Amino acid sequence: MKPIYDRVLLKISGEALAGQQRFGINEAMTRKVAQEVKQIHDLGVQVAIVVGGGNFWRGRTSKDMDRATADYMGMLATVMNSLALQDAFLALGVPTKVQTAIEMREIAEPYARRKALSHLEHGSIVIFGAGTGNPFFSTDTTAALRAAEMDVDTILLAKNVDAVYDKDPALYPDAKKFSRLTHMEVVEKDLKVMDLTAATLCKDNNIKIHVFAIAEEGNVMKAVLGEDIGTIIE
Repeated sequence: MKPIYDRVLLKISGEALAGQQRFGINEAMTRKVAQEVKQIHDLGVQVAIVVGGGNFWRGRTSKDMDRATADYMGMLATVMNSLALQDAFLALGVPTKVQTAIEMREIAEPYARRKALSHLEHGSIVIFGAGTGNPFFSTDTTAALRAAEMDVDTILLAKNVDAVYDKDPALYPDAKKFSRLTHMEVVEKDLKVMDLTAATLCKDNNIKIHVFAIAEEGNVMKAVLGEDIGTIIE
């Protein structure tokens, strides 16, 4: 098995780590994600990860709270998920570093681009927590930004749906599935793959995106081997 990518950034939603319980961290799901990522790491693929925090908190859904405060709380939620993932990787014997955009030295390294690149080159998985460190930016935007900074070959966008559709397939049985799209089509059609800021950043930096379902067994490996699953955006 020969991977088609040398370095990838895996973006995982917080909801994916919650599994069926929808809130908090499902340890079985966290172990599953770690085991799947370990498989591609064992092939020599360098792996960076950005994880969301929606299983604990979504700043944009808070109506009465100050938006910046709500977003900072969301950043802290991503750090909890990052630490849980790191623990799962370390239990499998995979060297893993957590870097956070907000300093919290007792539990993680502060984000430093060159240090992160060095970790990747020396075989560690690097998990980026606390978003960009700034309110008003999503973890999708964090994924696009870190992907550009780490010079990855693709963003593996692991979601609860199996591909990109023209509308929500859970609500509309006639939803059209896309196997390939351009960055411009994602922006023009407003396909909600990721927020507009993130999509534009990927377009401007020519970052390839592979969207697939995280819950389906073996999908991370299939994506890295170039199998025809989900949706490719380039």
